[in-house]
Amino acid sequence: MSNRVVNIVVAGLGGQGVLKASDILTEAAFAAGWDVKKADVHGMSQRGGSVRSDVRFGPRVFSPMVTAGEADFLVVLAEDQVEPHRDVLRPGGTLLMPDRIAADRLPNRRSINVALLGVLSRGLAIAPEFWQAAIRNNFRENLHGDNLHAFQIGREMA
Repeated sequence: MSNRVVNIVVAGLGGQGVLKASDILTEAAFAAGWDVKKADVHGMSQRGGSVRSDVRFGPRVFSPMVTAGEADFLVVLAEDQVEPHRDVLRPGGTLLMPDRIAADRLPNRRSINVALLGVLSRGLAIAPEFWQAAIRNNFRENLHGDNLHAFQIGREMA
């Protein structure tokens, strides 16, 4: 394990799965043995407004909030959310956008959030089995197959 805290911001619009994606990320990091903190900003999410979730994990994390210039990864589920959240990305940080995924390969286009987690997973010290278990725990059984497949597609496209 690294001694560094990893900072990730997931951003999008209400209904795109920002909170679901951050729940999966948080659960996978915790299962991998990290100390994890998470904070959600819902805003006007019920009306399609901006939603942001900050996830921080490492050996010891004191605050759930990612401040400007601190995010190692910025995962956006809607391209118009890049600019409002770009300030959190540190110099040299990684921006992950939906254009990283060939949507026509997804079993369900609504699983773009999970596919982007697959891309993200390639850059994190969390084994695939922790991600897969978290996906199963966060979806009804009838949605496991599509979401596990979307995650794998994301890993392959990373």
